[in-house]
Amino acid sequence: MGKLTLTTFVTLDGVMQAPGGPEEDPSGGFDYGGWVAPFADEGMGEFITEVFGRAGAFLLGRKTYEIFAAYWPKHDDPTDPVPANLNRLPKYVASTTLDEPAWGPVTVLDGEHLQSEIVRVKDTLDAEFQVHGSGQLAQWLLARDLVDELNLLVFPVVLGAGRRLFPTGGLPTAYELTGSRTTPAGTVIHTYQPTGRAAFGTVGT
Repeated sequence: MGKLTLTTFVTLDGVMQAPGGPEEDPSGGFDYGGWVAPFADEGMGEFITEVFGRAGAFLLGRKTYEIFAAYWPKHDDPTDPVPANLNRLPKYVASTTLDEPAWGPVTVLDGEHLQSEIVRVKDTLDAEFQVHGSGQLAQWLLARDLVDELNLLVFPVVLGAGRRLFPTGGLPTAYELTGSRTTPAGTVIHTYQPTGRAAFGTVGT
């Protein structure tokens, strides 16, 4: 059985919106797109290559799917696990509005059975069912305890605005740290696995 993994870029204040470029996602008047660029280095690239090398299929939100579809077919490289796997492995898109996806192999998951369909696909895999970006989908998955492993790349920048990965009202969840490294540019990469609901107490008693 596979596992569902979520890999997300966040700032020190938890913003995940539009890491890749100014035009990626300006919704809500967000003017700070492309905040990852100053910190993209060899260490970050090595980690991302490792992650994509473990992929068996991808689960994406509509917006992320469309961003990837506009870029990766034009930058294919069969020797690089990132474009090679993105362009060739099965992609599943959670969307109620995507009618004619052109970048395949692709299946649109829509409707009230989305959770059961995600679990079904994951159970057919021997590798990772990977989510990248896909902010609204990521929050939906976290709220339902569907994420088996979280790769959190924390970049040394504060924006003060933008969509955050963990919104107010999310489930109180405890995690176990299973891996950690720091890139030369100062990005801290943590890998976590959920261990259940968060526990509470009084320090010193």
